[in-house]
Amino acid sequence: MFLISFLLTPDIRNSIFSFYSYLIAFLTGFYGYFAYDKWMSTSTNRILGESKAMARVFEQVSRAAQLDRPILVVGERGTGKELIAARLHFLSRRWDQPYVKINCGAFSEGILESELFGHEAGAFTGATKRQLGRFERANGGSLFLDELGNLPLAAQERMLRVIEYGEFERVGGQQLIQIDARLIAATNEHLPDRVATGEFRGDLLDRLTFDVISLPPLRDRGHDVLQLAHHFGIRMAAELGLDGFPGWTPEAEASLLAYPWPGNVRELKHVIERNLYQQDDFSKPIAEWQFDPFSDPASVPPERARASAMTQPTQLIIPSSEPLDLKHAVIELERQYLLDALTASRWHQAKAAETLGLTYHQLRALLRKYPDIRKP
Repeated sequence: MFLISFLLTPDIRNSIFSFYSYLIAFLTGFYGYFAYDKWMSTSTNRILGESKAMARVFEQVSRAAQLDRPILVVGERGTGKELIAARLHFLSRRWDQPYVKINCGAFSEGILESELFGHEAGAFTGATKRQLGRFERANGGSLFLDELGNLPLAAQERMLRVIEYGEFERVGGQQLIQIDARLIAATNEHLPDRVATGEFRGDLLDRLTFDVISLPPLRDRGHDVLQLAHHFGIRMAAELGLDGFPGWTPEAEASLLAYPWPGNVRELKHVIERNLYQQDDFSKPIAEWQFDPFSDPASVPPERARASAMTQPTQLIIPSSEPLDLKHAVIELERQYLLDALTASRWHQAKAAETLGLTYHQLRALLRKYPDIRKP
Protein backbone atom coordinates (compact mmCIF):
# COMPACT_ATOMS: atom_id res chain seq x y z
CA MET A 1 0.00 0.00 0.00
CA PHE A 2 2.85 2.33 0.80
CA LEU A 3 4.51 1.50 -2.53
CA ILE A 4 1.31 2.33 -4.45
CA SER A 5 0.93 5.63 -2.60
CA PHE A 6 4.58 6.45 -3.28
CA LEU A 7 4.18 5.74 -7.02
CA LEU A 8 1.09 7.96 -7.17
CA THR A 9 2.82 11.04 -5.75
CA PRO A 10 2.83 13.98 -8.18
CA ASP A 11 6.63 14.02 -8.55
CA ILE A 12 6.80 10.34 -9.46
CA ARG A 13 3.86 10.61 -11.89
CA ASN A 14 5.50 13.57 -13.61
CA SER A 15 8.79 11.68 -13.88
CA ILE A 16 7.06 8.63 -15.39
CA PHE A 17 5.15 10.86 -17.83
CA SER A 18 8.35 12.67 -18.84
CA PHE A 19 10.16 9.37 -19.40
CA TYR A 20 7.45 8.06 -21.72
CA SER A 21 7.26 11.39 -23.52
CA TYR A 22 11.00 11.31 -24.25
CA LEU A 23 10.73 7.64 -25.27
CA ILE A 24 7.94 8.39 -27.73
CA ALA A 25 9.88 11.36 -29.15
CA PHE A 26 12.99 9.20 -29.54
CA LEU A 27 11.12 6.40 -31.29
CA THR A 28 9.36 8.89 -33.57
CA GLY A 29 12.69 10.42 -34.58
CA PHE A 30 14.28 6.98 -35.00
CA TYR A 31 11.59 5.62 -37.30
CA GLY A 32 11.43 8.93 -39.14
CA TYR A 33 15.16 8.67 -39.83
CA PHE A 34 14.64 5.06 -40.97
CA ALA A 35 11.94 6.23 -43.41
CA TYR A 36 14.21 9.01 -44.64
CA ASP A 37 17.11 6.58 -45.04
CA LYS A 38 14.87 4.29 -47.11
CA TRP A 39 13.82 7.25 -49.28
CA MET A 40 17.49 8.24 -49.60
CA SER A 41 18.42 4.74 -50.83
CA THR A 42 17.34 5.92 -54.27
CA SER A 43 20.48 7.55 -55.66
CA THR A 44 18.52 10.41 -57.25
CA ASN A 45 17.34 11.45 -53.77
CA ARG A 46 20.78 11.45 -52.16
CA ILE A 47 22.13 14.70 -50.73
CA LEU A 48 25.93 14.71 -50.86
CA GLY A 49 28.30 17.22 -49.34
CA GLU A 50 30.97 17.45 -46.66
CA SER A 51 31.76 21.16 -46.81
CA LYS A 52 31.25 23.38 -43.79
CA ALA A 53 28.48 25.21 -45.63
CA MET A 54 26.49 22.01 -46.13
CA ALA A 55 27.22 20.77 -42.60
CA ARG A 56 25.52 23.91 -41.29
CA VAL A 57 22.53 23.25 -43.56
CA PHE A 58 22.20 19.63 -42.39
CA GLU A 59 22.35 20.70 -38.75
CA GLN A 60 19.71 23.38 -39.26
CA VAL A 61 17.44 20.94 -41.11
CA SER A 62 17.71 18.34 -38.34
CA ARG A 63 16.67 20.92 -35.74
CA ALA A 64 13.88 22.47 -37.81
CA ALA A 65 12.40 19.09 -38.79
CA GLN A 66 11.37 18.37 -35.20
CA LEU A 67 9.28 21.55 -34.93
CA ASP A 68 5.82 21.67 -36.47
CA ARG A 69 6.36 25.09 -38.03
CA PRO A 70 6.44 26.48 -41.60
CA ILE A 71 9.93 26.52 -43.15
CA LEU A 72 11.15 28.42 -46.20
CA VAL A 73 14.05 26.95 -48.20
CA VAL A 74 15.87 29.48 -50.38
CA GLY A 75 18.69 29.05 -52.86
CA GLU A 76 19.70 29.47 -56.47
CA ARG A 77 18.27 27.18 -59.14
CA GLY A 78 19.70 23.68 -59.03
CA THR A 79 20.92 23.79 -55.40
CA GLY A 80 18.66 20.96 -54.17
CA LYS A 81 15.79 22.78 -52.48
CA GLU A 82 13.33 19.95 -53.17
CA LEU A 83 15.66 17.39 -51.58
CA ILE A 84 16.02 19.52 -48.46
CA ALA A 85 12.22 19.89 -48.25
CA ALA A 86 11.81 16.10 -48.36
CA ARG A 87 14.47 15.75 -45.67
CA LEU A 88 12.47 18.14 -43.46
CA HIS A 89 9.38 15.95 -43.86
CA PHE A 90 10.96 12.53 -43.37
CA LEU A 91 12.88 13.62 -40.28
CA SER A 92 9.75 15.09 -38.70
CA ARG A 93 7.06 13.43 -36.62
CA ARG A 94 4.88 13.42 -39.73
CA TRP A 95 7.23 11.05 -41.57
CA ASP A 96 4.56 8.32 -41.94
CA GLN A 97 1.90 10.73 -43.23
CA PRO A 98 1.43 12.09 -46.79
CA TYR A 99 4.13 14.21 -48.36
CA VAL A 100 2.46 16.20 -51.14
CA LYS A 101 4.25 18.50 -53.60
CA ILE A 102 3.12 21.22 -55.97
CA ASN A 103 5.03 23.57 -58.26
CA CYS A 104 3.36 26.97 -57.99
CA GLY A 105 4.89 28.06 -61.30
CA ALA A 106 3.46 25.16 -63.31
CA PHE A 107 -0.19 26.27 -63.32
CA SER A 108 -2.21 29.29 -64.38
CA GLU A 109 -3.83 31.34 -61.60
CA GLY A 110 -7.28 29.71 -61.82
CA ILE A 111 -5.98 26.17 -62.13
CA LEU A 112 -3.51 26.69 -59.27
CA GLU A 113 -6.27 27.61 -56.81
CA SER A 114 -8.17 24.47 -57.81
CA GLU A 115 -5.01 22.37 -57.41
CA LEU A 116 -4.32 23.81 -53.96
CA PHE A 117 -7.79 23.98 -52.47
CA GLY A 118 -9.79 21.57 -54.63
CA HIS A 119 -13.13 22.28 -56.28
CA GLU A 120 -16.74 21.21 -56.20
CA ALA A 121 -18.62 19.74 -59.16
CA GLY A 122 -19.85 22.55 -61.41
CA ALA A 123 -17.42 25.13 -59.98
CA PHE A 124 -16.28 25.95 -63.52
CA THR A 125 -16.59 24.61 -67.04
CA GLY A 126 -15.29 21.06 -67.13
CA ALA A 127 -15.53 20.48 -63.37
CA THR A 128 -17.80 17.42 -63.59
CA LYS A 129 -16.97 16.05 -60.16
CA ARG A 130 -15.50 17.08 -56.82
CA GLN A 131 -11.69 17.13 -56.66
CA LEU A 132 -9.62 17.21 -53.50
CA GLY A 133 -6.85 19.82 -53.46
CA ARG A 134 -3.27 19.37 -52.35
CA PHE A 135 -4.05 20.77 -48.89
CA GLU A 136 -6.63 18.06 -48.22
CA ARG A 137 -4.38 15.35 -49.64
CA ALA A 138 -1.58 16.51 -47.34
CA ASN A 139 -3.80 16.46 -44.22
CA GLY A 140 -1.77 15.07 -41.30
CA GLY A 141 1.46 15.33 -43.30
CA SER A 142 3.45 17.99 -45.14
CA LEU A 143 2.75 20.15 -48.20
CA PHE A 144 5.73 21.34 -50.23
CA LEU A 145 5.16 24.56 -52.20
CA ASP A 146 7.90 24.86 -54.81
CA GLU A 147 8.54 28.18 -56.60
CA LEU A 148 6.56 30.05 -53.95
CA GLY A 149 7.34 33.40 -55.60
CA ASN A 150 4.97 32.50 -58.46
CA LEU A 151 1.95 32.24 -56.15
CA PRO A 152 -0.73 34.69 -57.37
CA LEU A 153 -2.01 37.32 -54.94
CA ALA A 154 -5.51 35.78 -54.86
CA ALA A 155 -4.09 32.40 -53.84
CA GLN A 156 -1.83 34.13 -51.30
CA GLU A 157 -4.89 35.59 -49.56
CA ARG A 158 -6.59 32.19 -49.33
CA MET A 159 -3.41 30.54 -48.12
CA LEU A 160 -3.07 33.14 -45.39
CA ARG A 161 -6.41 31.98 -44.00
CA VAL A 162 -5.33 28.34 -44.10
CA ILE A 163 -2.18 29.11 -42.12
CA GLU A 164 -4.03 31.36 -39.68
CA TYR A 165 -7.08 29.19 -38.97
CA GLY A 166 -6.37 25.79 -40.56
CA GLU A 167 -9.49 26.00 -42.72
CA PHE A 168 -10.58 26.86 -46.26
CA GLU A 169 -13.35 26.33 -48.79
CA ARG A 170 -13.02 24.43 -52.03
CA VAL A 171 -13.40 26.47 -55.20
CA GLY A 172 -17.14 26.78 -55.83
CA GLY A 173 -17.97 25.43 -52.36
CA GLN A 174 -19.28 26.85 -49.11
CA GLN A 175 -18.33 24.13 -46.63
CA LEU A 176 -15.38 24.92 -44.37
CA ILE A 177 -12.69 22.23 -44.58
CA GLN A 178 -10.43 21.74 -41.56
CA ILE A 179 -6.90 20.53 -42.27
CA ASP A 180 -3.64 19.99 -40.40
CA ALA A 181 -0.69 20.14 -42.77
CA ARG A 182 2.83 21.44 -42.24
CA LEU A 183 3.94 23.87 -44.93
CA ILE A 184 7.42 23.75 -46.47
CA ALA A 185 8.09 26.26 -49.23
CA ALA A 186 10.99 26.96 -51.56
CA THR A 187 12.03 29.79 -53.85
CA ASN A 188 15.06 31.08 -55.72
CA GLU A 189 13.83 34.67 -55.42
CA HIS A 190 14.44 37.25 -52.72
CA LEU A 191 10.86 37.52 -51.48
CA PRO A 192 11.37 40.67 -49.33
CA ASP A 193 12.01 42.49 -52.63
CA ARG A 194 8.73 41.09 -53.99
CA VAL A 195 6.98 42.35 -50.84
CA ALA A 196 8.45 45.82 -51.41
CA THR A 197 7.03 45.90 -54.96
CA GLY A 198 3.61 44.64 -53.84
CA GLU A 199 3.93 41.32 -55.67
CA PHE A 200 3.96 39.23 -52.48
CA ARG A 201 2.06 39.68 -49.24
CA GLY A 202 4.28 40.60 -46.32
CA ASP A 203 1.93 39.02 -43.77
CA LEU A 204 2.03 35.71 -45.66
CA LEU A 205 5.83 35.81 -45.85
CA ASP A 206 5.98 36.43 -42.09
CA ARG A 207 3.85 33.34 -41.42
CA LEU A 208 5.80 31.11 -43.79
CA THR A 209 9.20 31.95 -42.34
CA PHE A 210 9.40 30.54 -38.85
CA ASP A 211 12.89 29.70 -40.08
CA VAL A 212 14.67 30.20 -43.40
CA ILE A 213 17.16 27.60 -44.63
CA SER A 214 19.58 29.11 -47.16
CA LEU A 215 21.31 26.65 -49.47
CA PRO A 216 24.82 27.64 -50.58
CA PRO A 217 25.58 27.79 -54.31
CA LEU A 218 27.86 25.05 -55.57
CA ARG A 219 30.69 27.52 -56.20
CA ASP A 220 30.86 28.12 -52.42
CA ARG A 221 31.00 24.42 -51.49
CA GLY A 222 34.66 23.75 -52.29
CA HIS A 223 35.52 20.11 -52.92
CA ASP A 224 31.87 19.03 -52.73
CA VAL A 225 32.07 19.63 -56.49
CA LEU A 226 34.44 16.66 -56.88
CA GLN A 227 32.40 14.40 -54.61
CA LEU A 228 29.23 15.13 -56.55
CA ALA A 229 30.98 14.84 -59.91
CA HIS A 230 32.35 11.41 -58.98
CA HIS A 231 28.89 10.29 -57.84
CA PHE A 232 27.26 11.40 -61.11
CA GLY A 233 30.10 9.83 -63.11
CA ILE A 234 29.65 6.43 -61.45
CA ARG A 235 25.90 6.52 -62.08
CA MET A 236 26.35 7.47 -65.73
CA ALA A 237 29.02 4.80 -66.24
CA ALA A 238 26.59 2.18 -64.93
CA GLU A 239 23.87 3.49 -67.25
CA LEU A 240 26.27 3.18 -70.20
CA GLY A 241 27.20 -0.37 -69.17
CA LEU A 242 30.84 0.50 -68.45
CA ASP A 243 33.04 -1.48 -66.06
CA GLY A 244 33.78 1.68 -64.09
CA PHE A 245 34.07 5.44 -64.20
CA PRO A 246 37.42 6.49 -65.76
CA GLY A 247 37.62 9.75 -63.78
CA TRP A 248 39.40 12.88 -65.02
CA THR A 249 42.86 14.36 -65.41
CA PRO A 250 44.36 16.85 -62.88
CA GLU A 251 43.82 19.67 -65.39
CA ALA A 252 40.16 18.70 -65.80
CA GLU A 253 39.77 18.61 -62.01
CA ALA A 254 41.14 22.15 -61.74
CA SER A 255 38.59 23.28 -64.34
CA LEU A 256 35.76 21.70 -62.36
CA LEU A 257 36.81 23.58 -59.24
CA ALA A 258 37.29 26.89 -61.06
CA TYR A 259 34.03 26.92 -63.00
CA PRO A 260 31.35 29.17 -61.36
CA TRP A 261 28.43 26.68 -61.87
CA PRO A 262 25.55 29.13 -62.45
CA GLY A 263 23.22 26.11 -62.71
CA ASN A 264 24.68 24.55 -59.54
CA VAL A 265 24.30 20.81 -58.88
CA ARG A 266 21.84 20.26 -61.73
CA GLU A 267 24.30 21.76 -64.20
CA LEU A 268 27.19 19.74 -62.77
CA LYS A 269 25.19 16.53 -63.22
CA HIS A 270 24.51 17.31 -66.88
CA VAL A 271 28.12 18.32 -67.56
CA ILE A 272 29.53 15.09 -66.11
CA GLU A 273 27.00 12.83 -67.83
CA ARG A 274 27.26 14.58 -71.19
CA ASN A 275 31.06 14.60 -71.30
CA LEU A 276 31.32 10.95 -70.26
CA TYR A 277 28.95 9.66 -72.89
CA GLN A 278 30.72 11.76 -75.58
CA GLN A 279 34.06 10.08 -74.82
CA ASP A 280 35.60 8.18 -77.73
CA ASP A 281 37.67 5.97 -75.41
CA PHE A 282 35.97 5.07 -72.12
CA SER A 283 39.21 3.66 -70.72
CA LYS A 284 40.86 7.11 -70.62
CA PRO A 285 40.10 9.81 -68.03
CA ILE A 286 38.27 12.91 -69.20
CA ALA A 287 40.84 15.53 -70.18
CA GLU A 288 38.65 18.58 -70.82
CA TRP A 289 35.06 19.59 -70.32
CA GLN A 290 32.39 20.95 -72.60
CA PHE A 291 30.53 23.10 -70.07
CA ASP A 292 28.08 24.67 -72.52
CA PRO A 293 26.21 22.31 -74.90
CA PHE A 294 25.59 25.29 -77.21
CA SER A 295 29.28 26.14 -77.48
CA ASP A 296 29.56 24.90 -81.10
CA PRO A 297 29.44 28.15 -83.14
CA ALA A 298 27.83 26.31 -86.06
CA SER A 299 24.82 25.30 -83.96
CA VAL A 300 23.79 28.69 -82.56
CA PRO A 301 23.44 32.27 -83.82
CA PRO A 302 26.60 34.40 -83.49
CA GLU A 303 25.16 36.58 -80.70
CA ARG A 304 24.23 33.49 -78.64
CA ALA A 305 27.64 31.99 -79.33
CA ARG A 306 29.32 35.10 -77.96
CA ALA A 307 27.14 35.05 -74.84
CA SER A 308 27.67 31.34 -74.18
CA ALA A 309 31.41 31.69 -74.68
CA MET A 310 31.47 33.92 -71.62
CA THR A 311 30.47 30.94 -69.47
CA GLN A 312 33.40 28.85 -70.63
CA PRO A 313 36.08 28.55 -67.95
CA THR A 314 39.42 30.19 -68.50
CA GLN A 315 42.17 27.66 -69.15
CA LEU A 316 44.18 27.47 -65.95
CA ILE A 317 47.96 27.36 -66.03
CA ILE A 318 49.09 25.69 -62.85
CA PRO A 319 52.75 26.38 -61.94
CA SER A 320 54.71 23.25 -61.19
CA SER A 321 56.83 24.82 -58.43
CA GLU A 322 54.38 27.12 -56.63
CA PRO A 323 51.14 26.09 -54.91
CA LEU A 324 47.87 27.31 -56.44
CA ASP A 325 45.75 29.61 -54.27
CA LEU A 326 42.49 28.04 -55.44
CA LYS A 327 40.17 30.20 -53.35
CA HIS A 328 41.72 33.39 -54.72
CA ALA A 329 41.61 32.01 -58.27
CA VAL A 330 37.89 31.20 -58.01
CA ILE A 331 37.11 34.68 -56.62
CA GLU A 332 39.07 36.34 -59.43
CA LEU A 333 37.34 34.17 -62.04
CA GLU A 334 33.89 34.99 -60.67
CA ARG A 335 34.75 38.68 -60.58
CA GLN A 336 36.04 38.59 -64.16
CA TYR A 337 32.93 36.80 -65.46
CA LEU A 338 30.75 39.40 -63.77
CA LEU A 339 32.72 42.27 -65.27
CA ASP A 340 32.71 40.67 -68.75
CA ALA A 341 28.95 40.14 -68.64
CA LEU A 342 28.29 43.73 -67.59
CA THR A 343 30.63 45.10 -70.26
CA ALA A 344 29.06 42.93 -72.99
CA SER A 345 25.55 44.06 -71.99
CA ARG A 346 26.64 47.73 -71.78
CA TRP A 347 25.98 47.61 -68.05
CA HIS A 348 22.36 46.56 -68.47
CA GLN A 349 22.09 44.50 -65.29
CA ALA A 350 19.05 42.41 -66.31
CA LYS A 351 20.77 41.36 -69.55
CA ALA A 352 24.02 40.61 -67.70
CA ALA A 353 22.11 38.42 -65.25
CA GLU A 354 20.51 36.50 -68.14
CA THR A 355 23.92 36.01 -69.77
CA LEU A 356 25.32 34.55 -66.55
CA GLY A 357 22.29 32.36 -65.93
CA LEU A 358 21.39 34.29 -62.76
CA THR A 359 18.31 36.10 -61.52
CA TYR A 360 18.44 39.88 -61.26
CA HIS A 361 18.59 39.67 -57.46
CA GLN A 362 21.48 37.18 -57.59
CA LEU A 363 23.41 39.57 -59.84
CA ARG A 364 22.75 42.41 -57.41
CA ALA A 365 24.12 40.25 -54.59
CA LEU A 366 27.31 39.67 -56.61
CA LEU A 367 27.68 43.41 -57.18
CA ARG A 368 27.47 43.94 -53.44
CA LYS A 369 30.14 41.28 -53.05
CA TYR A 370 32.48 43.17 -55.42
CA PRO A 371 31.88 46.89 -54.67
CA ASP A 372 34.89 47.87 -56.78
CA ILE A 373 33.02 46.89 -59.95
CA ARG A 374 31.37 50.10 -61.08
CA LYS A 375 30.06 51.48 -64.33
CA PRO A 376 32.78 53.62 -65.95
